[in-house]
Amino acid sequence: MEYVKSKVRDVIDFPQKGVVFKDLTTAFKDPRALHIIGWDLSQLYRGKGITKVVGIESRGFIGGSIAAFELGAGFVPARKPGKLPADTISCSFDKEYGKDVIEIHRDAITEDDVVLIHDDVLATGGTMAAAYNLVKSLNPKKIYINFIIELSFLHGRDLLPADAEVTSLITY
Repeated sequence: MEYVKSKVRDVIDFPQKGVVFKDLTTAFKDPRALHIIGWDLSQLYRGKGITKVVGIESRGFIGGSIAAFELGAGFVPARKPGKLPADTISCSFDKEYGKDVIEIHRDAITEDDVVLIHDDVLATGGTMAAAYNLVKSLNPKKIYINFIIELSFLHGRDLLPADAEVTSLITY
């Protein structure tokens, strides 16, 4: 992971003044870093019976798709309102820079599923807590949560449920 860390770019004052944004796009464009992310992510969940990976818009689609492919699971996008074409369920939440809403298709998860919810960065935890609540409302067998980067100084894990295993590949 040190190689991947070396490819993460800090963007000062984005998306607002005072924020140092951890930009993973510079790691995603590097073939070696992307391979390491995909390999390490999939190795964490091999043998856990994952049947669906939920990726959170938009950078969570990248690692989530790789994990789903590597684990032989289906991929479910969690998106902003109005982006999914069929019947959805939604959850509103507070995030670092305001309020937002996330949706998934109502028929995306079944009671037989073991779900991995993936996003690129854990900051304050609002987005993932909302995604977790959506998935949980569909009553899957088990839910795992994963991030590529965790900003531990923001205490985002405090918002996440105690009954879900939470892992991060890189912690700052």
